[in-house]
Amino acid sequence: MSYTIEGRTGTWEIVVGLEVHAQVISHSKLFSGASTTFGGDPNTQVSLVDAAFPGMLPVINHECVAQAIRTGLGLNAQINLFSRFDRKNYFYADLPQGYQISQFEHPIVGKGTISIELQNGDVREIGITRLHLEQDAGKLLHDQDPTKSFVDLNRSGVALMEIVSEPDIREPEEAGAYLRKLRQILRYLGTCDGNMEEGSMRADVNVSVRKAGEPFRTRCEIKNVNSIRFVMQAIEVEAARQVEIWENGGEVDQETRLFDPGRGETRTMRSKEDAHDYRYFPDPDLLPLVLEQAWVDELATRLPELPDAKRARFQAEYGIAFYDAGVLIAEQAVADYYEAVARGRDGKLAATWVMGDLFAALNRTSKTIETSPVSADALGKMLDLIADKTINGKIAKEVFEDMVETGESPDAIVEKKGLRQVTDTGAIDAAITAVLEKHPDKLAEYRSGKDKLFGFFVGQVMKETKGKANPAMVNEALKTHLDA
Repeated sequence: MSYTIEGRTGTWEIVVGLEVHAQVISHSKLFSGASTTFGGDPNTQVSLVDAAFPGMLPVINHECVAQAIRTGLGLNAQINLFSRFDRKNYFYADLPQGYQISQFEHPIVGKGTISIELQNGDVREIGITRLHLEQDAGKLLHDQDPTKSFVDLNRSGVALMEIVSEPDIREPEEAGAYLRKLRQILRYLGTCDGNMEEGSMRADVNVSVRKAGEPFRTRCEIKNVNSIRFVMQAIEVEAARQVEIWENGGEVDQETRLFDPGRGETRTMRSKEDAHDYRYFPDPDLLPLVLEQAWVDELATRLPELPDAKRARFQAEYGIAFYDAGVLIAEQAVADYYEAVARGRDGKLAATWVMGDLFAALNRTSKTIETSPVSADALGKMLDLIADKTINGKIAKEVFEDMVETGESPDAIVEKKGLRQVTDTGAIDAAITAVLEKHPDKLAEYRSGKDKLFGFFVGQVMKETKGKANPAMVNEALKTHLDA
C-alpha cells in the first residue's frame, strides 16, 4: 500500500522531487586554486576570483569535471560531451559576484536512474533528470554579534554537483531510501563525502499533493534540509499543510519554504522564482565545455565496483543472504573489512561475526570500522582457529572479547589462557564418564525414553571440560555412552 493522506474530500498522494547539492571532493575550488579543506578560519581560503575582485577570470578545474563525469557514470546517466556554464543572477550578501556560475540549458550529465530498496523488500527505480556543476555560495554567520551578520567566503566557489531527480518519489520512506542510496554511490565513487552535518550534501525538497489520476498541482520547495530524517519529516508536514489548504478551498502558492524541525513545521522563506527571474545567460568568461568520448570511456574503465554490483557478487561468491549483503556493502569500509575476513574462508561465518560480535563491539566502544580494535586480519585468524578446531564457537566468543580489550592476536590469547579445544577422545570419554556417574537418575530417565535429556548431558560435559571440548566430538561420544 502506497503512502497516502486521508482528507475530508478523499485520498491524496504526495509527489516529491529532490535537488541534492553534493560538494565535489577536490583539493581546490571549481574556478580558482583556493583550498576546499573544511574547518579553516573564516575567510582564509578565499582567492581573488572567489572574492569577485574586478578583472579576475575563472579557470575550470579539470578534476571537478572528472568527478562530475564519474558521478554521472555511477548513476547510469548520459554524459553530455557538450555542456555550457551560465550566469545565474541574484544578489545576496554571501555571493560576491552578484551571480552564480552554474549550468542551465546544457548540463554536463543528462538522464539516469537510481534503484532503491524499501523496508518491505520492494525495489523502485527513481529517475535522474540531470546533474550540473555550479559554484557554492559563501556562508552567513548570524550568531557572532547581536546586531550584525558576518560573511565567511571559505565556501564561496567550492564545486557543487546539483543532482535533480524526476518527481518519481511518492512517500517519505522512498525519499530517505533515495538519499541513502545516492550518498552511498557518491561515497563509493569518491566524488562527495556525503557529510550532511558539515553541509557537503544537502537537499532541496520539492513537494506537491494531488488526487489519484490528477496532473501535478503547485509545488513548494523546502530549502537546504541537512539530514535524511529531516527530509522525511519535512515531506510529511508540508504535504499535510498543502492538503489542508486545498480542502479548505484555498490555493497553494509556489514558494520557497524552510523546515523547522523543533516545531515540526515549514514556514515561508520567499516566493519561488522561475528561471526567467534569474536572467540566465552564457558566461562570457568561459568557453563551452567540450569532452572527448575517449576520456569519458577511460574514466568509466577506472570506476570502482559500485554497491549493487558488490552486493550481487557477495551473494554469489560468499553465499550470503541478500539482506546480509546489503548490510555489509552499506559502507565501502565495512565491505572491504568483510571481504578481507571472508576471502578464502566460510563467507557465512565471516558475515555472522562481522555483523554480530564486531558491530556490537564497535557500538560498545564507540569505534568505527576504520578504528576497529580488531583488524580484519586478526578476525580472520580467529576464524581459522575455529575452522581447524583449535577452539570452538563458545571459546571464540571469549577470545574475541579479549581481542577487543587487549588488541592481542587470537593465537596468543588461546595459548596464554590455555583455551585450546579438547579433541583428545580419551579426555572427552573421561569427562562423560564423570558426568554420568554424577547423574545416575538422569541417565535412568534418558534410557527410559526421555531423549530430550541429551541436551542436558551435552551441557554438563561442556561444563566439566570448562567449555573446551569439541562439541561435535562430545555429541558423538555421548551417544555411544548413553546407548551402551
